[in-house]
Amino acid sequence: MCWRSGIILLLLAGNALAVDSYIVGAGLEGDSADGVSVSLVGDLAVTENTWLTAAIARSKADAPLIQTRETWYGDLGIDHWFDPVGVRLGVAYWGDSDILDSRDSRASLYWRGDKAMLAGQYEYRDFRFELPATDFFPGRTVRFDANGIGLSTRFDLSEKVSLGLYGMDYDYSVNLRLDRNRGILDLFSFSRLSLINSLVDYRAGMTLGLEAGQQHWELGLSSQKVEFDGSTTRSATLRLLTPMGERGDIEFSLGVDDSDLYDTVTFLSVFLYFYGGS
Repeated sequence: MCWRSGIILLLLAGNALAVDSYIVGAGLEGDSADGVSVSLVGDLAVTENTWLTAAIARSKADAPLIQTRETWYGDLGIDHWFDPVGVRLGVAYWGDSDILDSRDSRASLYWRGDKAMLAGQYEYRDFRFELPATDFFPGRTVRFDANGIGLSTRFDLSEKVSLGLYGMDYDYSVNLRLDRNRGILDLFSFSRLSLINSLVDYRAGMTLGLEAGQQHWELGLSSQKVEFDGSTTRSATLRLLTPMGERGDIEFSLGVDDSDLYDTVTFLSVFLYFYGGS
């Protein structure tokens, strides 16, 4: 959901904000497991080389013992490009305060040339896990954290074709591994919008982009492993970004997840982006 929106927004910002001072986007995503997510994103040029970014999203997904589980996501960031090196800083909130949530801080140092970009990322995640009370257990709040380190790159193979690679690995302060049959997992929804998918051991992927006139096509392949039970999800997504009038773009995404956790799920999203300023 919103993770993808932020990536698209940064790609748009590199071009659009040269002439436009802000971008506003809104999107809707649904999947075959009845998961739904709504997102709002924004990017504001403070100076020619400094941008403020923000995003908020809400998602719903079914859980085994609970009819629906709602998740909130919020993000604030700042990006400054010193030419050719830039810095990105940000904070985020993700989760459901009744079960599991996290407060995240991140930093990225990147280099950007005419035909390539290389970035190193660091992320600190502060988690709070609410274990519910039962007949034999009074309930408990568990606090733990994780440190993530990653690399990403994007470069042009030709004037119209680009390739992106990325990866992130997390180290947790506690051992989260649970037996897949433990009842505690029934508190989580099992879908691509699930809270449990926030507890990532690693994620890695690649994108292949193609410029076709005013349209941008992109094929994305990715894999991630969940720390809780060691399950792996492999994803493939096809995206199309195309103009919608003089001051807007529309993006369609169609994809499929093959997951050890929630089997096979297809998903579709639509995002609208509007540009303004001088």
